Amino acid sequence: MSVQVETKDVGGWVPTRPRGPIAAMYNSPGPCYSLPTLVGQPNHDMRSVHLKKPAWVFGIKHGKFADDCSPGPCHFPQSKMYRDGKDGTPHFSLHDRHRDLTSFRTPGPGAYKPESAGPNSKYSPPKYSFGLRSRSRRTDSTPGPNNYTLPNMLGRTTESHKRAAPNYSLVGRSKQGGFDEDLARTPGPGAYNTTTPNIYKNAPPQYSMTSRNVMPGDSTLKPGPGAHSPETVYVTKKAAPKYTLGIRHSQYTAPMIDSQVDD
Repeated sequence: MSVQVETKDVGGWVPTRPRGPIAAMYNSPGPCYSLPTLVGQPNHDMRSVHLKKPAWVFGIKHGKFADDCSPGPCHFPQSKMYRDGKDGTPHFSLHDRHRDLTSFRTPGPGAYKPESAGPNSKYSPPKYSFGLRSRSRRTDSTPGPNNYTLPNMLGRTTESHKRAAPNYSLVGRSKQGGFDEDLARTPGPGAYNTTTPNIYKNAPPQYSMTSRNVMPGDSTLKPGPGAHSPETVYVTKKAAPKYTLGIRHSQYTAPMIDSQVDD
């Protein structure tokens, strides 16, 4: 299906010829819907110049080939079994090795335990051991040196007839009768209450630190640059022409059809 595109002069502008087909020029579905597929075996395009590759599928195993009605190998009769029994072929099997025959081993000196023997008919020498001392033999009840509590020999003795040594102690310094006692009790310079000279003489100027005074000025709020709206100047005047970039409408746009039809 070929579509002829007319080139018309629209105000000095000549539209260019489209390089490819435009979907809006066709009333039927596109060419891609009418061609058969090139993939797979069914509905393959016979007019295609491409070679069709072999298509493989996974089949299923039929039941007649899977069923086996013969017995297993365990049911097969033995080839050496006859009606009167097995044949006379000797059968051998693996078994553990028998122990070697050894002669009697005479025990050595270390194999005997004479200490474990019973009482002998001969006299045995005395045997001594280290044991604990019996409590019945303990007859010494004298207390030791650490059991005595002797009176103290320092300070005043009450139980001893010996004379005690002199004892010295450190006491606090006495305020009366000491070498540093002030017998005159003369008051110092800070003990006198002097009169302020500003009472009977001219007082010098006195300065103090106070808070800063606010200078008088205009405290009203002033509008800044952002408070002005210069774009609203054309409200009372004629506005200059304004141009915008619009969109180009396609010549293939379908007209709107209203579904409601007036009777």
